[in-house]
Amino acid sequence: MHFDDEQNFPLAKERMLMELQAALEQRYSCRSFLPDAPTQEQVNAILEAGRIAPTARNLQPQRIWVITKKEDLEKIYSCTPCQYGAPVVFIIGYDTDVAMMHMQAREPWSFGNVDSASALVQMLLKATDLGLATCWIGLYDDMAIRANFPIPENVELRALVFLGTPAEDGEPSPRHTERLPLDQTVTWL
Repeated sequence: MHFDDEQNFPLAKERMLMELQAALEQRYSCRSFLPDAPTQEQVNAILEAGRIAPTARNLQPQRIWVITKKEDLEKIYSCTPCQYGAPVVFIIGYDTDVAMMHMQAREPWSFGNVDSASALVQMLLKATDLGLATCWIGLYDDMAIRANFPIPENVELRALVFLGTPAEDGEPSPRHTERLPLDQTVTWL
């Protein structure tokens, strides 16, 4: 959103917060999609949301592959037990040569995990904002994906994201709204 007039900024900011809150509340894991693919403009807007996600030191190690062709969708679906019929699938990973390492932790670890998740979440929210549905998939065969697609060795795969229009039975899980209270997940120090 661009602000041409500083006087309008508070109203525009309030509208953005309301839109974000709606996307946060409406996003869910869709497990049944219509066969119609989103438009190229919609897919590009979702990819742009992932591109501008915050990353450690702004190194931007996230890497995304877009699958839309029928034969490639068949290949990716052979790599996961999750069979929801999405017409677009993103493979999400990060470049280990680019991602920052956290060396002061008990055990060193890569910020690439966080960076790729940051991009992924922004993509999920943008898809919701566009009226589309997604499902974040963590259950897949890494080696099968590498056998079927040109994923470089220096890329760690982190997730699949299914994208499309929800089918009539593509509703949120009955458990979707079950959330622990804040006092069970947050500690104030």
